[in-house]
Amino acid sequence: MKGLNRRLYPIGIQTFSEIREGNYVYADKTDLVYRLTHSDSKYIFLSRPRRFGKSLLTSTLRSYFEGRKELFEGLAVEKLEKEWTSHPVLHFDMSTAKHMDKEDLILELEEKLINYEAQYGRGEGEIKVNQRLKGLIKRAYEQTGQKVVVLIDEYDAPLLDVVHEEKDLPVLRNVMRNFYSPLKACDPYLRFVFLTGITKFSQLSIFSELNNILNISMFPEYATLCGITEEEIREQMGEGIDRLAVNLGVTPEEALKSLKKNYDGYHFAWPSPDIYNPFSLLNALANGRIDSYWFGSGTPTYLIEMLRKFHVIPQEIGNRKCVAADFDAPTERMTSITPLLYQSGYITIKGYSRFSDLYQLDIPNREVRIGLMRSLLPNYVQRPAELNTLVAEMAEKIYNGDMEGALRLMRTVLSTIPYCENTHYEGHYQQLLYVIFTLLGNYVDVEVRTPKGRVDMVLRTPSTLYVIELKLDQSAEAAMEQIDLKEYPERFVLCGLPVVKVGINFSTEKRTIEGWKIEDGGLLSG
Repeated sequence: MKGLNRRLYPIGIQTFSEIREGNYVYADKTDLVYRLTHSDSKYIFLSRPRRFGKSLLTSTLRSYFEGRKELFEGLAVEKLEKEWTSHPVLHFDMSTAKHMDKEDLILELEEKLINYEAQYGRGEGEIKVNQRLKGLIKRAYEQTGQKVVVLIDEYDAPLLDVVHEEKDLPVLRNVMRNFYSPLKACDPYLRFVFLTGITKFSQLSIFSELNNILNISMFPEYATLCGITEEEIREQMGEGIDRLAVNLGVTPEEALKSLKKNYDGYHFAWPSPDIYNPFSLLNALANGRIDSYWFGSGTPTYLIEMLRKFHVIPQEIGNRKCVAADFDAPTERMTSITPLLYQSGYITIKGYSRFSDLYQLDIPNREVRIGLMRSLLPNYVQRPAELNTLVAEMAEKIYNGDMEGALRLMRTVLSTIPYCENTHYEGHYQQLLYVIFTLLGNYVDVEVRTPKGRVDMVLRTPSTLYVIELKLDQSAEAAMEQIDLKEYPERFVLCGLPVVKVGINFSTEKRTIEGWKIEDGGLLSG
């Protein structure tokens, strides 16, 4: 049957040898692996969001340092590496140490050490985990005659759930600091030490002894080390794009544009190629359909709680300008939500000014934007599932140019859904409207500057640009007058789309839209 011999996509497979020995697609990163392992520093840290290929990279390094040349046949490193020396590798996956108290965490670390002590032995008097790790490294070096490689994947996993807890964080952090403490003393026996994680903890808090770790997370030369570029998609995944195109009923180029809109847009350095989320991309190609794969794979409950703690409203999540120290910063002592949003992958670098040294940060793509907004709905209404239905029906009406029908539908639904608390201020309704319009899947912006003021909201569909002004307990006519008075549509003369002006008035008494006014602004020209 056609398709049985196609190459497979490694969904959930994080072991390099399994991918290479099976018939799986692999985006070749081994030229960067070679550069990384022959750089000036042998202590290296890389931060990337969850499910972005950190574990596969760590596994690739393990196979490389074990000298498994056969796995790298046909890859870039085959032409670069001449020796293929086999080193003893201690590979610790800390993702198994989540949601643990101090005692359980120590037991988990001991179990990881036992696996390697079965191979290299355990010295007399080695009781604590730091003593045992130090002994392991030294014996592995003595028994093999080769320097040891230490790979620590998701080093921060035991700490993520308690990162802002004053009671538990110091306790678990001390356990991990104690475990990692021998690395500096073992320097003569070490060839390479590599750590991955999501968050950047302050160096002194975890690696108090190891002060020479090189953080390559924002190095342009390693920007594509995790994630997948469009070039790699075109080279390796053409068959998957063709199948996706058939399922979507579009051309392969249109299918690629859909993948780009939903899963592309990450930059972890500047300059950098666009980086696709590998988890979502591979799932979409394997399943032949667009869906919310990455966002749906882990409900960001903790993130939503932190957004609430820092009083971040939906329209403030993206569109930030800041220096690197504001987002590439330790999360356990952060004073804003920005480091957590960036390091977790909910915002990413979109631009950089060398003059001001400011980075432009924003939500990377449609999947993340819609996933975030859907997660925020419970902040505004008590039955968010009913709004999901509303959004789907509104999207169809707005796509067909029926803004009147969409607002009528919204008024009816909002009047029947119990609101959450704090609804007697204008911002609540503006935020709710922003969330709903964002969920429609179109471009939405708020507080857009014009020569004579700010537009409350701009909604751009493929065929129309809506300039929207909101009022609370006033009138739709007052909203429309403000649009006309400040000549808001003139700001968008170059967009090339017909402009429609929309004035909306919310009623705090009725807790829904009380009225609206819609006027065709025509196709403006310069």
